[in-house]
Amino acid sequence: MSETTTPAAERVHVTRSRSKPGGTAAEADGAVPFRRARKPPWLKVPAPGGPTYRRLKSMLDGDNLHTVCEEANCPNVGECWERGTATFMILGDVCTRRCGFCNVKTGVPTWNDPLEPLRVANQVKKMGLRHAVVTSVDRDDLPDYGAGAFVGVIRSIRMMAPGCKVEILTPDFRGQEMPLAKVIHERPDVFNHNVETVPRLYPKARRGSQFLRSARVLRLAKEMGGDSVVTKSGLMVGLGESFEEMVETFGLLREHRVQVLTVGQYLRPTENHLPVDRYWHPEEFEALEKAAYELGFESVAAGPLVRSSYHADQNLPESALAS
Repeated sequence: MSETTTPAAERVHVTRSRSKPGGTAAEADGAVPFRRARKPPWLKVPAPGGPTYRRLKSMLDGDNLHTVCEEANCPNVGECWERGTATFMILGDVCTRRCGFCNVKTGVPTWNDPLEPLRVANQVKKMGLRHAVVTSVDRDDLPDYGAGAFVGVIRSIRMMAPGCKVEILTPDFRGQEMPLAKVIHERPDVFNHNVETVPRLYPKARRGSQFLRSARVLRLAKEMGGDSVVTKSGLMVGLGESFEEMVETFGLLREHRVQVLTVGQYLRPTENHLPVDRYWHPEEFEALEKAAYELGFESVAAGPLVRSSYHADQNLPESALAS
C-alpha cells in the first residue's frame, strides 16, 4: 500500500500578540530568508563603539533617556553618535501599536515622567546640538495621544538651548486635530510624520494606521504652521512595493503639502517581523530621488541606509538651512 504525502501548507504572516513586536513572518516566494541571505555590500556598516559613541551612550543612560537609534536598531547609530547627534524618543519605549516592520516593543505602556522634557532639553544643551530630533512611541492610551509631551519638549529646548532647531517626528494622534494643533502652536522648525510604506501595504505593514489619515495630518500641520513649519515624511522600500507605487505615493504626499522626503531600505529586525521582499540597488534610489524632485519636493534624501532623522540637520529646504 503506497503512502501519500500531503504538501506542506504555505506559511503566511500572522501578527502576534501585542506583547511581541511584528508577527511571524512567512518566507514567501522571492522573500529574503532571515539570517540566511547575505546583505548586499552597500548595506555593510562598521559596528558602533567609538569614543564619542561610548560617551554619548553613557550620558543618555545616565539621564534615563531613550533613543530611537537604539530601540529601532538603526544601522547608522555608530556614525550619527560619533557625530554627536541622536534622535530622542520620549514617552517610554513601549508602543501601543504593532507595525510588522518595527523593532520597538509593543504592549501596555506605563511610562509617565513629567520631567522628561526638561531632561531631554538638558541633554540637548550638554551636547551642544544645533538641530535636535525628538520622536515618540504611539501612545493611544493617553487622552491627548502624547501631544502634551511634545509641547513640553519643544518649550524646554527653546528655553534651555535657544539656538537649537527642533524637529519632531510624531505619531498620527489618531487623526485628531486638537492634539496636532497643540503641537503646531509651539512652532517646531520641522514637523515629521512618516507614512512608512505605500497605501496598498498598510493592512500588512501598518495595522492600526491609515495612509490617508497620516497624509491628512501632514497637510493640516502645514496649514496650521504656515511658512514657519517645514513638513516632512519618510518611506521604506523592500516590503513588496513597486517603483510606480512609490512614485504615486510621492505624488500623494506632494498633494498634501509635504516638503521634505526620505526613502530608505527596510531591514528585517528579527524573524518575527515582516520579511524583506528584496534589496533595492543604490541606482534605484537615485531614480526615486530624481522622480521626487520632479514632483516638487524641496529636499530629498534617498539611499539604502537613509532613515528619517539621518543627517536631519542637512536634509532641509535651502530657506530653512539659511534661517
